[in-house]
Amino acid sequence: MKYVIIESSDIGSVDFSQVLETSSDTLRYNINNTKTFVKFEGDTPSFLDGETQYTHSEILAILNNENGEWYTETTI
Repeated sequence: MKYVIIESSDIGSVDFSQVLETSSDTLRYNINNTKTFVKFEGDTPSFLDGETQYTHSEILAILNNENGEWYTETTI
């Protein structure tokens, strides 16, 4: 599986039939809602050509970085 971070303003270019998310409602956004990411398997969808791709472990490191733009502390 591969992951690509995109700007929220680019969601309109996402072909949800080519990624594992089903719609913009199922995307996870960063703290400021300015970025999101999509995941896919197999060949890179054409609308993601040229974008940086991350492995599962790489995207987890980005999302879980306490000083990063994705991290939110959850209390139970």
